Amino acid sequence: MRHVLILGGTTEGRRLAEALVAAGASAASGASPAGRTTPAGQAASGTWADTTAQADPAARAPTAARPARAARLRVTSSLAGRVARPVLPPGEVRVGGFGGAEGLAVWLREHRVDAVIDATHPFAETITRNAARAAATCHVPLLRLRRPGWVPRPGDDWRPAASLAAAAGLLTAGPWRRVFLTTGRMGLGAFAHLDRPRFLVRSVDPPEPPVPPRLDVLLARGPFTLEGEREVLRRYAIDVLVTKDSGGAATAPKLTAAREAGLPVVVVTRPATPEGVETADTVEAATAWALRRVR
Repeated sequence: MRHVLILGGTTEGRRLAEALVAAGASAASGASPAGRTTPAGQAASGTWADTTAQADPAARAPTAARPARAARLRVTSSLAGRVARPVLPPGEVRVGGFGGAEGLAVWLREHRVDAVIDATHPFAETITRNAARAAATCHVPLLRLRRPGWVPRPGDDWRPAASLAAAAGLLTAGPWRRVFLTTGRMGLGAFAHLDRPRFLVRSVDPPEPPVPPRLDVLLARGPFTLEGEREVLRRYAIDVLVTKDSGGAATAPKLTAAREAGLPVVVVTRPATPEGVETADTVEAATAWALRRVR
């Protein structure tokens, strides 16, 4: 049985797992109910430990009651565990870190992985770098699946920034008082020293310190609607939007709302893909790539 590892946590990673399972992947036995991780996967602190879980609906029945299926392809999705209640993809699911490039290389060998697809967030620099090193060490094919970035349209007022620190610098130099900060809760420390603007932060889970001293939090999970984004800008009197160039449709309406309102947008540009790593920008292309390598 051939084995594909998906480094996921994105909509694309979940769709890729669905596509590969639909193409003939076989789920492993002894798993927990669909949509949940195994009880041992949650540490006492509330963070997720390194474990393997099962999101296949067939897992709801006892293993012995499930009909035998031809094992053509094993699909494992790995999630970082930064979201308390992630939406799990089908196939096997492991949650937690690998322990750097060296730990990932050990995991690839021990689990006899035949191909790796890095479908993490476009700004997940560390795991992308570690995946490139581990795959090269183990001589395992690697593909980087990264959705296309956003493109400015007529009427947009975009201010590029090479990093979160650079974006904070633009806010320091600018006249803005009400900032809609949509760069993710893990990077709020870059703005923690800014005490003049009032920040509105939206995230799936509550942010943890360090955070800006003047902070409002919206707990929400995308996708978001244009009408909803217009209302957020109006209700909180936003005068500047700060975002990463994440791409995709789920959070793009905020850009349209900012354009309509004539607001500037500070856009943090994407990190480069490691040299020599093959890339794809659609789930369909990544699915075809994986199936070619596990025949």
